[in-house]
Amino acid sequence: MGFFSSQFSDVVEWEEFRDDMIFWKWTNREIKKGSKLFIRPGQDAIFINNGKIEGIFQDDGEYNIESEIIPFLSTLKGFRFGFNSGLRVEVLFVNTKEFTVKWGTKNPINIPSPTLPGGIPIRANGTFNFKVNDYISLIDNIAGVKRTYLVEDVKIRITSILDQLLMKWITKEGKDMFNLQSNAYEIAKGIQEDLDMEIMNNGMSITGFTIMSFNYPEEIQKMITKSASHGMIGDLGKYQQVSMTDGIASGKVKGGSTASDMTGMMMGMNVANEMMKNMRQQNQESNSQATTQTNQNIPSNNGKKPNFCPNCGEKATGANFCPNCGQKLA
Repeated sequence: MGFFSSQFSDVVEWEEFRDDMIFWKWTNREIKKGSKLFIRPGQDAIFINNGKIEGIFQDDGEYNIESEIIPFLSTLKGFRFGFNSGLRVEVLFVNTKEFTVKWGTKNPINIPSPTLPGGIPIRANGTFNFKVNDYISLIDNIAGVKRTYLVEDVKIRITSILDQLLMKWITKEGKDMFNLQSNAYEIAKGIQEDLDMEIMNNGMSITGFTIMSFNYPEEIQKMITKSASHGMIGDLGKYQQVSMTDGIASGKVKGGSTASDMTGMMMGMNVANEMMKNMRQQNQESNSQATTQTNQNIPSNNGKKPNFCPNCGEKATGANFCPNCGQKLA
């Protein structure tokens, strides 16, 4: 009886469950009369005979294989247990959850750029999601030759082609090479479609792909940050003032020292210069407006002198200027 007890099984269940395991195959044993099948939440059990699917059971619970499973199999539904003979099948347990995987470029990707002959070296990172959606393809292409399959196996395959897809879709959808995050959604959508086509033959589907960030070399990142700062402030003089203010606030320029005094004096001079500049501009604008107003008050009579002064109303005597207020009459 020792021989038969080692060859026959009382319980069929996922014995080596791991959260990162996509499937596990119960194999190389015969199911004896009275055996039980255990399906836990988040699992499907697929009975396979000679590489063909006999039945798929998706509801979790405990089942009597003879009375609750065999009658629903395809070609084995008429199977009868013998005294020393059992049911020899494989049972594939599949993890039905959606897996989330972090990804990141191992090496910088050189994106072509007209401003840099060698391209812009960029790194990126994010996550992708996938799940099993086609058991026939899964068995035909993977489970038929493997006993287990892990998330890491999928990640290796995805990351092996991810650099090329990033280059393809960044070049296609990246409107601004120095602000790729603004087009991250379009880039990610294109990559997701390509990845889905890549693994669909293995019975899986990419259900999501996100790009969390693009990372530039330190020198380029400093240029981008500085350019953004200038753009927000809009004026180099103000940028210098803000820089000095930040220096004092951060403690890099400490009060009471010569450097602090010099900084304060420079800030005062800059502010004074800005005030003087604004005053000059205002005076120039006022003078310009006054000149325009005066010119508008001078009548245009095609060289003819008016009978009355347009300024004070005094009767004109034929002179070039009003004898009362001095207003020019012609």
